[in-house]
Amino acid sequence: MSAVPTEPGTTGAAGASGASGAFGNAASAGSAGGTAPAVPSGPAAPSLTPVFVRLKLSLLRNGLRQSSGRTAAYVATVVLVLLFTAAQVLGLVLLRSTAHVGTVVVLLTAVLALGWAVMPLFFPSGDETLDPTRLVMLPLRPRPLVRALLVTSLVGLGPLFTLCLLAGSAVATAHGAGAVAVAVLAVPLALLVCVALARAVAAANIRLLTSRKGRDLAVLSGLVIAVGVQFVNFAAQRLGDAGGLGALDPVTGVVRWLPPAAALGAVGSVSEGAYGRAAAQLLLTAGALAALLYAWQRSLVKLMTAPDGSTLDAGQPDRARTGAAAGRGPGRLLASVFPEGRTAPVMKRSLRYVWRDPKTKAAWATSLAIGLIVPLFNAVQGTGTIYFACFAAGMLGIQMYNQFGQDTSAFWMVALTISSTRDAYLELRARALALLVVTLPYAALVTVATAAVLGDWDALPEALGLSFALLGAMLATGAVASARFPYSIPQDSGYKNVAPGQAGLAWISIFGGMLGAALLCAPVLALTVWLHITDLGDRTWLLLPVGAVYGALIALGGLRLAAPRTARRLPEILAAVSKG
Repeated sequence: MSAVPTEPGTTGAAGASGASGAFGNAASAGSAGGTAPAVPSGPAAPSLTPVFVRLKLSLLRNGLRQSSGRTAAYVATVVLVLLFTAAQVLGLVLLRSTAHVGTVVVLLTAVLALGWAVMPLFFPSGDETLDPTRLVMLPLRPRPLVRALLVTSLVGLGPLFTLCLLAGSAVATAHGAGAVAVAVLAVPLALLVCVALARAVAAANIRLLTSRKGRDLAVLSGLVIAVGVQFVNFAAQRLGDAGGLGALDPVTGVVRWLPPAAALGAVGSVSEGAYGRAAAQLLLTAGALAALLYAWQRSLVKLMTAPDGSTLDAGQPDRARTGAAAGRGPGRLLASVFPEGRTAPVMKRSLRYVWRDPKTKAAWATSLAIGLIVPLFNAVQGTGTIYFACFAAGMLGIQMYNQFGQDTSAFWMVALTISSTRDAYLELRARALALLVVTLPYAALVTVATAAVLGDWDALPEALGLSFALLGAMLATGAVASARFPYSIPQDSGYKNVAPGQAGLAWISIFGGMLGAALLCAPVLALTVWLHITDLGDRTWLLLPVGAVYGALIALGGLRLAAPRTARRLPEILAAVSKG
């Protein structure tokens, strides 16, 4: 960063003390009751823009030099992105002169802008130049800094992909010389709005993104993507049933006035001969760009002149209230429900991991969301059955696998408290009970909701029985797999769930355990089929108590089987979960 130039007449040593003056405004000088003294003219400072562009390229080049694997991954990513971009552009060109090409172009631009707005929130570490706090100690004025960072943001695969899609959209909608001329202005204007939007969002939330809550948000990005895919699939099916893209024309009429979609909408307006509307859309987009740049500049000024609230000491009364609140909550409730001993503290610790640990929280949130979406969406679409509700129990049952790996290297403190098979059994049982505190009511709720959507109340008891049996089987196999195939979960990366060299253990643990759970559920499944193919269909309600009792017995049997293995293999388990 030493290559970054300073302002005229300043040096690196004086720059830090004058940073607030560099980022201040004229009002601060006028408040003293006089005119600020004239600053002696000095040599013209070199432009920040080429320096920052070279810095961005240097960061990219040095990152690729770290390993051949990273270089290969980057090259493969470039090839895939270019192929995907070419396919998208070709598709847009082929849509030229079709009836609803304007709708596709406007909505595509809006989706691109939405992606640029949310990506900095989910992947704040994807671009190191997104963090303006790295420049706090440099005496740089906000306006040249905004200009330099804006140009630097145009370097990368994301801007290239966006530029190609916008250009393809312009080609698809431009008819006539006037439309082509407007497209030449609209495409870079829309690209600048997307980039400025991403920068403004990142600068406004950078303190959050670099905090623990921000890291939690990044880890939960997989959940948002998974849920978003389900909503897109549902919307696409509904769109097909509604008669095609024509059903989106009312939405398009609104979105075409929202920047940056308004810029591409202006190309279509000129093609239709609506020059006044096109001019208004271009002016609206230009105004949005100016507003985003202004907001971005204000955020930079605040970041580089205001202290970070996380460094301010909290008052003692707040700490006292926090300490008093620590005696309340689920821990105290569990202590009152369960007798004194190991059960309540272990359950409290497990539930606290679910709430506080980013990796565990992400896994639970994803399982809860997908376990609800899959059965309900299929039921709403008329393509599902009530048996899809078992998906909820299955998704949460997976959380029983690799119980000790979730503790990572802190498992050694747990291992110190296990000196016998009974200690191991109580530890595993308490972890299973913590899982059941959430899973049992959740599985019942999803099953009832699915039955309500389908109107299939007669099948509710058997579906609940199958869910409970599946849950008990997964608790049993999860306990055995946790003792037999433990593996470490890296904490230094939000996107790695298995330490290097342990992928085989993870596959055997999860998929082998799921296969074992399916085999353990075979008796209940066989009973369900037998009741339906005979004349005893009116007695399927018996599957509810049978499934519940069978699931409980299977779970207890699995815990009993896993306890002695856990007690014997404590050193091996500790070594496995502490790796990486």
